[in-house]
Amino acid sequence: MASSSFQCLILLCSLAFFFFATPSLAKTSFKPKALVLPVTKDPSTLQYLTTINQRTPLLPVKLTIDLGGQSLWVDCEGGYVSSTYKPAHCGSSQCKLAGSKACTTECYSSPKPGCYNNTCNISPDNPLATTLTGDGQLGQDVVSLQSTDGSNPGPVVSTPNILFSCGDTSLLANLSAGVKGMAGLGRPKVGLPSQFAYAFSFNRKFAICLTSSTKSQGVIFFGESPYVFLPGVDVSKSLMFTKLILNPVSTAGGYFAGDASSEYFIGVKSIKVNEKVVPFNTTLLAIDQEGYGGTRISTLKPYTVLETSIYKAVVNAFVKSLAHIPRVKSVAPFGACYNSKRIGSTRVGPSVPAIDLVLSKGVYWRVFGANSMVQVGKDVLCLAFVDGGVRPRTSIVIGGHQIEDNLLQFDLANKRLGFSSSLLFRQTNCANFNFTSTS
Repeated sequence: MASSSFQCLILLCSLAFFFFATPSLAKTSFKPKALVLPVTKDPSTLQYLTTINQRTPLLPVKLTIDLGGQSLWVDCEGGYVSSTYKPAHCGSSQCKLAGSKACTTECYSSPKPGCYNNTCNISPDNPLATTLTGDGQLGQDVVSLQSTDGSNPGPVVSTPNILFSCGDTSLLANLSAGVKGMAGLGRPKVGLPSQFAYAFSFNRKFAICLTSSTKSQGVIFFGESPYVFLPGVDVSKSLMFTKLILNPVSTAGGYFAGDASSEYFIGVKSIKVNEKVVPFNTTLLAIDQEGYGGTRISTLKPYTVLETSIYKAVVNAFVKSLAHIPRVKSVAPFGACYNSKRIGSTRVGPSVPAIDLVLSKGVYWRVFGANSMVQVGKDVLCLAFVDGGVRPRTSIVIGGHQIEDNLLQFDLANKRLGFSSSLLFRQTNCANFNFTSTS
């Protein structure tokens, strides 16, 4: 154990040295063990949003959260002003860290963020836009955010060298009003979890807890646990774990041959409804040589998306298990809807059959009514899964509604996912982190 910890420390130190071209790791004498960001849910787009303070002078930048996004990107075309912005020059350690394979030797405009000569490129990616990717120069600037002890917010800390991509204004298409980019939390070393870990010398680990309410705040933790929610519930003590799987083929809108996916996949082996196995072709749950298949988690899909044959099988099994409740007319895009007055209520939502995502080694992720059903009208509840068509890139995409009021911990160093299932069972929820009292 001591040898393993020492090797991990050496690796972290070497990565931090590689990441920063200067000896200054962070503009603070206080070294936090964790950082915290508030998360809100946009009622119009159902996107999950956060705000970081970036640039000099500091400016709040509103971002859509992309769990599997490779990096932070912001709109520079719309005007990016900062005295501390630095472009990443071709061949630099920053470009190597970002895996950049393109370089702008000459930009035909006056120098400004997003348009410097001899600067490497990293494509910003917006999976929600018609034009998924664009050209984006790699740069770095100051980012400031709040530390935490896991129970309360702590001192504000900053780091001068957070890498990001400068995007075009057109890439903001279909993002929420006021959003200026996307916060990529994906696997790459330029993803925000890894960058914050290197900057502040804590483990490459983060956790998200999305609220189901559009009127309250969820939370993202970067760094070490605990994750304490009112009334004093430390969710980190009761997580279940499963392996994070690497898809060797990128799932981004644009990529180079040989690029792996920046997104988070898990090994779902089967699905149960009301503790009965749902029959379908389980080879769809494996990732093939072209990167098709498997199961990933997304904050950009509002509801879980299933390949057509899986979708039909799950809906049929659910309807059969709830046969004593008469259905009502379906409401697009959902396939099975019910009169909510005929369905009882429990601590974990509507009283409907549980849906289990069966993982390896006897572990399963149970989805209760609060996450499996969605209210679409005054008296109408629908099964919150949608049809993803035949041969989609990914067979199962676990969407935002299914992970609300569940805490998910992504341990990049140990390649595992920790998950809580519904926090409603523990008489708390993702809106119960105490943002108002500082430690």
